[in-house]
Amino acid sequence: MKKILIAYFSASGVTAKAAAKLAKVVQADLFEIVPEQVYTKADLNWHDKTSRSSVEMNDKNSRPPISSKVENMEQYDIVFVGFPIWWYREPSIIDTFMESYDFSGKTVVPFCTSGISGLGSSKDNMQVLATKAKVIEGKRFSVMTTENALKKWAEEIIGK
Repeated sequence: MKKILIAYFSASGVTAKAAAKLAKVVQADLFEIVPEQVYTKADLNWHDKTSRSSVEMNDKNSRPPISSKVENMEQYDIVFVGFPIWWYREPSIIDTFMESYDFSGKTVVPFCTSGISGLGSSKDNMQVLATKAKVIEGKRFSVMTTENALKKWAEEIIGK
């Protein structure tokens, strides 16, 4: 049986809910990617070009520090990585996460939460950061996504 991890970053709680549902339906371990400095509402104001999130996303080398680590990452075969879409890609803290571990031989599956925007360049960006992993096409989910929809999607991947 494949060992699965659901790692996620959630700014508003929407991604956290989707990740928890996904972990439940596939019986996976759950890990929250928590920034050392939590994002405030002002930090997340994408209309403000000087907000923390805007500054980070405009700097492709930005790597916000994470406050904890996954124990025994080597035990996992499949790692689902969830996040809200920021600027048509994964938030910079996901880049920090991807560069923090050896994903050799693992399947990495991005998933995002968004009302409309898809994964954008996330898959390709994550593949560059984890060259020895197989990063596969992910999927966008809305706040209304059901456990059944998540389970059906995940089983297609896990069975591959």
